[in-house]
Amino acid sequence: MLSGTFSEGDTHYPAGWYLRNPPGSSHQPSSAEGAVIFVKLRQMQRGESRPVRIDTRDVSRWTVRNGRECCPLFSDDIEHVYLERIPAGATVFGGPVEGAEMLVVEGSLRERAQEYELGSWVRLPTGAYPDLVAGRFGACVYLKTGHLANPVSLECASC
Repeated sequence: MLSGTFSEGDTHYPAGWYLRNPPGSSHQPSSAEGAVIFVKLRQMQRGESRPVRIDTRDVSRWTVRNGRECCPLFSDDIEHVYLERIPAGATVFGGPVEGAEMLVVEGSLRERAQEYELGSWVRLPTGAYPDLVAGRFGACVYLKTGHLANPVSLECASC
């Protein structure tokens, strides 16, 4: 949830919640006040059956990894999904990536003359070595890695 409050039936999720529903699941989405959400369809493997609900505003969910704050959201043999807070001027990646998708949820990133501001979505192919750095006030990014190095056919993935 990026802003507002998203509801599933009688359960309400304000900004900061990460929701992940397994393939074949159904729910009753609504929002009385309105909400801005980031939706990633067909992201889960067919065998996944566990819904995920994480309040990323809960400080106990965050750890320090490689000098950065990290909030793990999901991890398996194929993919790793997490939020990462990157200090101003710090590089995002230290080398080539095995494919990644990123959403800037706070601050900004830049690569040479290109600025990626709040709400920017970036998809990097396997083997890319981007020169991305956090902007003047740092950044918090949603990162999903590994899945592009292990592609899933559309027959295997479903909403």
